[in-house]
Amino acid sequence: MEKLRDKYAENTRRVLLDTGLRLFAERDFSAVSAEELVRTAGLTRGALYHHFNGKPGLFEAVFEELERQATERIGAAVADLTDPLERADRAVRTLLDVSTEPTYRHIVLQQGPIALGWARWRELDQRHLGGTLLGIVDAALAAGRVRSYPADLIAGAFYGALTELALTISESDDPEQARGQAASLVADLVGGLATGAGPAPE
Repeated sequence: MEKLRDKYAENTRRVLLDTGLRLFAERDFSAVSAEELVRTAGLTRGALYHHFNGKPGLFEAVFEELERQATERIGAAVADLTDPLERADRAVRTLLDVSTEPTYRHIVLQQGPIALGWARWRELDQRHLGGTLLGIVDAALAAGRVRSYPADLIAGAFYGALTELALTISESDDPEQARGQAASLVADLVGGLATGAGPAPE
């Protein structure tokens, strides 16, 4: 009986997540009501509050699911590469690819800062993508492939740049073109940090 209850609860949670994903991808956060969410899901308002404490909690869960998927895609994209700079380039290109996809673009980049607030948005984004970025930087430093700045400084600089580039892509009239230009720009930034580009200052 307990297993059946757990399965029912998980199924209910999944239905709400899938419904939230669809509706939040179609319209702005403010244009989707809690009533519409539960009606579309075929559930009660109590189920929404039990599992997510309301519409904001459901949005945050949808947001985090998209961020987890993005992190997994980056990990899979670099899994077969051993050269740290190649890994960095592939990771950046994968993230920029994700940033042009309509659902991620609308929910994570456009509506995320509005629905969650900038501080919470940044906290969650760093939780999922920051560790991946820091791991790539650590590997590049250990292999002597980039100049010896502190790892957290390098990761912070690139996290900030990638965040702004992703937001710029999301607002562009031509996201595909903006994505290509952003990838070239990041490649130049990484190239400037690579060993052989000059010594790091004391």
